[in-house]
Amino acid sequence: MTDTTIAVLVGSLRADSLNRRLAERLASLAPAGVRVDIVEGLDQIPFYNEDVDNPASVPASAVALRERVAAADRVLAVTPEYNGTMPAVLNNAIDWLSRPYGAGAMVGKPFGVVGATPTPYGGKWAHADAARSARIAGAVVVEDVTVSQSALEVDVLTDPDVLARLSGAVRLLAEHDTSAPAA
Repeated sequence: MTDTTIAVLVGSLRADSLNRRLAERLASLAPAGVRVDIVEGLDQIPFYNEDVDNPASVPASAVALRERVAAADRVLAVTPEYNGTMPAVLNNAIDWLSRPYGAGAMVGKPFGVVGATPTPYGGKWAHADAARSARIAGAVVVEDVTVSQSALEVDVLTDPDVLARLSGAVRLLAEHDTSAPAA
């Protein structure tokens, strides 16, 4: 596999969140030739506002986000679920990445979403919402990459079956043929 960079957007701001630790674990399990780049600073990006999204006033934190994702080959959201949907910080990041309309930093990039929650549903609604939003923002959602895992009965950071599914999702995202339509 040639060198591939996957920009990771973590949907939880807590320093010790399960999904942050999961993103770090995935980075350590990445296959040879794949670099998992956890994008920091999502908490520093103001809520999207078209009034400030012009060349004279784009916040430096939004510019940095756009540059990191634009430089990556793929994008992976690692996120919990808040009140049945994706966290506001992830939604806001996708909003900034979707602009300028039709030419945002995620346009044409393979996108996947994984994560874990301490609920029986494993974050499936948040993951579906993140995939839908990313698709509208122009990303190519790779459906086989979605992994929604409940953290109620297993330790997602050590369970071999869960880690195999999650690291397999990273591998599938990295190997996705960008010349073929998404699944």
